[in-house]
Amino acid sequence: MNYGVFIQTNHKQIVGAIVAEHAIRRYSAHNDKFDIHIMDSRNYPFFAEHEGREYLRDGIKRVWLNDDLQSFTPTRMMPPELMGYEGRAVVIDPDVFACADIWDLLSREMNGKAIMARMRSGPKGLIDGNVASSVMLLDCAKLTHWKVEEQFRAMFAGTLDYQDWIGLRKEPRETIEFIEKEWNDFDKFTTETKMLHTTRRKTQPWKTGLKVDWRPAERFRAFPPAGWVLRLRRQLFGEYGLMGNYKAHPDKNQERFFLGLLKECVNEGKISEEFLRNEMAQNHVRHDAFEMLDKTPDLPPAPAHPLSAGNLAMAA
Repeated sequence: MNYGVFIQTNHKQIVGAIVAEHAIRRYSAHNDKFDIHIMDSRNYPFFAEHEGREYLRDGIKRVWLNDDLQSFTPTRMMPPELMGYEGRAVVIDPDVFACADIWDLLSREMNGKAIMARMRSGPKGLIDGNVASSVMLLDCAKLTHWKVEEQFRAMFAGTLDYQDWIGLRKEPRETIEFIEKEWNDFDKFTTETKMLHTTRRKTQPWKTGLKVDWRPAERFRAFPPAGWVLRLRRQLFGEYGLMGNYKAHPDKNQERFFLGLLKECVNEGKISEEFLRNEMAQNHVRHDAFEMLDKTPDLPPAPAHPLSAGNLAMAA
């Protein structure tokens, strides 16, 4: 097929990735026009090969840990290779959930650009110029220089900085066009949202109550002392020391939307009860998942937006 949607994941975010695939299919009226691929970092040996080795991240040496929540991020750059450098691809993180037809993004006019995405919010976007590669529309034929294993290895050789790579800072700006923020809505859920991105990792709805298992950035150009404190924390208490627990999501509509999608996945057999319980036992999914699903209201039938007419807001 000339059109593909790619969802990145690792072992810790596999439930999110399956739910993300379900959401895309649920809200698309054009499912016969594109394939969906879940890219699990465990399927690419060069990730495991570099376990425990130092790599360059925003000018600082960090240790690569495949057990980190976001160790999948280099797979963002894999779709052009996987598509044979042909056709169109949309790539998303495993915590991005469609509530509109992704075909509208996948088939849109790219005006000769290679990449369409949105700018990062906050200092990483405004000061550092990072593009949010967590959702991208790609013209694969224009990205033949994306060779993921080669670029991944360059991080460990010190010739490529992770942040430059993931933030698309080395891509010519004339090859990038920005898309509407609603296609990658950072923790904002309105009737205009087309894809919800739960970027605040500490409140991801399927993690509530678990111990934090992701590592924060350690360089803040807007306020360097914050980075110094975080580096000291890591040196004294370990990678996840003093990081606390995942918290309940402050927006109940976002929580109910995710849980409503997860409930459908379980009911439709896309996620078995045994699989979900195993993910809970590994601390990848909140331990009260089944209790939460029992009291989560059904989502309105597609293509109705989940927030239309207050569908989720009115739920008890």
